[in-house]
Amino acid sequence: MRRARGGDPGSLWVVASEQTAGHGRRGRPWTTPAGNLAASLLMVVPRTASAANLGFVAGLALHRALLAVAPGIELAVGLDAASVGGQGQRGRLALKWPNDVLLGGGKIAGILLEASTLGEGLTAVVIGIGVNVAHRPEGLPYPTSSLAGEGAAVTPQDLFAALSDAWVEEESLWAGGRGFSAIRRAWLERASGVGEPVAVQLGEEVIRGTFDTIDEDGRLMVRTEAGTLYPITAGEVHFAAAATARS
Repeated sequence: MRRARGGDPGSLWVVASEQTAGHGRRGRPWTTPAGNLAASLLMVVPRTASAANLGFVAGLALHRALLAVAPGIELAVGLDAASVGGQGQRGRLALKWPNDVLLGGGKIAGILLEASTLGEGLTAVVIGIGVNVAHRPEGLPYPTSSLAGEGAAVTPQDLFAALSDAWVEEESLWAGGRGFSAIRRAWLERASGVGEPVAVQLGEEVIRGTFDTIDEDGRLMVRTEAGTLYPITAGEVHFAAAATARS
């Protein structure tokens, strides 16, 4: 972000081999050990562009990159020795609203957006991407996964090369926000939890229902028991069994 305020035109990747003072959503501390990928992309876009939707672009790019370097992660062997997942159905690699990537139900990557208004009608957006390549964090209140844990021998450098290539294609499709309808369709095809129970924590309030879709603004649309659609812009999201648990 300092580079942006200093006049950098954007499309700048900053990659760390190790990160000791990173942060996640709501400022939560986050550490990236050597062997994992920590990459941030600076984009400078017109203020009229839907900058928040760049998280969906990043999710699609990362999904594409992960399959490029480790295509076998989409396949799992069932109890009858048959392969499950893969082409033609939702595989083990899925996107969770708004900005997580799941592998086998465990979080393998997170994406965080931060934005700042610049002069001349521009907005600087930093898209931070962290991927569990060699290591996965433990002791968290949700399951995690890693490429190494799936038997994929991938380096952070290999993954970043695939990610930067995939970003070019997905950003071209986004086209400054004009192509978000195509991004939305592609994202939903890879989304986790569509049609399943969902609970969203909004401060002291919990919204429960079914994950219906995301709208043209990227909001999570929850269909309540009454049949109404409730738009969610931000919140703590829990799907499936976690969504039906009552405290």
